[in-house]
Amino acid sequence: MNTQKLINSSEELNEILATQLAVLLYFSTASCSVGEAFEPKVKMLINSKFPKIKFYNVDLNFSPKIAAEHSAFVEPTILVFFDGKETIRKSRNISIYELEEAIKRPYELIFE
Repeated sequence: MNTQKLINSSEELNEILATQLAVLLYFSTASCSVGEAFEPKVKMLINSKFPKIKFYNVDLNFSPKIAAEHSAFVEPTILVFFDGKETIRKSRNISIYELEEAIKRPYELIFE
């Protein structure tokens, strides 16, 4: 099961993207009620349907450099990387169903 991991530096993120085959970055802040409410749904989706994707949090307030490097300026923003390449980007008004559908095809191509 995926556990919550908070990324604090660009170097740490670059290492993760270089070594992990599938990564989901969840950009938000502790003060965003929408981001806080949506995060458990995204985690549940990843854990139940896409267990090989590693889930990582990026707090926009504490990691503005990471947010700027990935053009993640609104919250929540979800970036999914496969083999180190950004494959999916969803921001603000995100449907859990749309996110699932977007992840399904590249996930199946890589892992099944």
